[in-house]
Amino acid sequence: GVLVLMGAADPSDLHDTFYQEPNFAYLTGWHEPGAALLLTPKDEVLFLPPRVANRETYNGRTTGADEKYAPEKTGFDRVLPRGELEAQFVRAMESAEAIYALGGDSQARDLARLAPLHERRDAADPIARFRLRKSAAEIALIRKATEATVAAHRAAWRRMKPGLFEYQIAATMLGTYLELGCERSAYTPIVASGPNSVVLHYSANQRRIESGDLVLMDVGGEYAGYATDVTRTVPAGGKFTPRQREIYDIVLAAQKAAIAAVKPGMTLLGDSSTSLRKIAMDYIDTHGKDLHGAPLGKYFVHGLGHFVGLEVHDPGSFDARLEPGMVITIEPGIYLAEENLGVRIEDTLLVTAAGAEVLSSALPKEAEEIEKLVGK
Repeated sequence: GVLVLMGAADPSDLHDTFYQEPNFAYLTGWHEPGAALLLTPKDEVLFLPPRVANRETYNGRTTGADEKYAPEKTGFDRVLPRGELEAQFVRAMESAEAIYALGGDSQARDLARLAPLHERRDAADPIARFRLRKSAAEIALIRKATEATVAAHRAAWRRMKPGLFEYQIAATMLGTYLELGCERSAYTPIVASGPNSVVLHYSANQRRIESGDLVLMDVGGEYAGYATDVTRTVPAGGKFTPRQREIYDIVLAAQKAAIAAVKPGMTLLGDSSTSLRKIAMDYIDTHGKDLHGAPLGKYFVHGLGHFVGLEVHDPGSFDARLEPGMVITIEPGIYLAEENLGVRIEDTLLVTAAGAEVLSSALPKEAEEIEKLVGK
């Protein structure tokens, strides 16, 4: 078959930044807008758009296909103008059986109309299977992102005190991992205090932190295109209340149980003995009660984790068997809206042949250790 992928275009709004389509970035390593990729069993060609002086005035210089250093800079032996893509595609289809493209790519669909008798196949699943298992180079970049993110959480703990706004804590964390080499956030930072801690993807970060609050910080940086994902929940004033400590310890024990069970062959979801979520859920549902005496399992309302890579939620089936080289998160949580009390603890892990390595293990999560560090 023939694979056609279209890279992302320049952003059309000042609120957006250029973000390369992840599958395109994975196969090409190219981070300029408007490119296209054509892969055949015998050839790989990168197509670059023409340079436009007015656009470069606003967005910066780009690389032209006709520049003599283009092959060296891109890593592709064949670099052609974007305008030649159609002709090259038609020529490639003469000896191909199928067209592979991303299902939602309208440009690729238009191109496929030039070969109406060929079968069309979605490229997303085959590429995702490659992306699931990380190379040593990819793992090294995720480590860098995680190290910077751990430093950001520690910086937030030192600054933490009642009276600050959530966005001030977010700013401290963002500044820290940018200083340490991350280009941007892997996702919008979540700094959720008090009642906001029970909102799973709260990201407004506008509330003033009050005495007695728990502050849930789900924040991660992105290093050279690779993400990480780390969450800790800490007391704003440096000391858990008895009820906060009770819920915190239950979530932590559930997370430890799931992490201890990570190994090849396990799954993130499901109801069988191989399900990591079931292990965490069983612990939560048999420890502690809500204000009405009911078990706490119903307050664990999301999955236990996800795959991590070029995207913080990297593609992959949650019921897939884990394999060495996969990078995942383990993140149980309990969210008691009636008590304005939400706790989530999340680490990023590398699945190994023998079990797992917690990449974010340098960030403490025992309640006593947190109390020693918050506000200090």
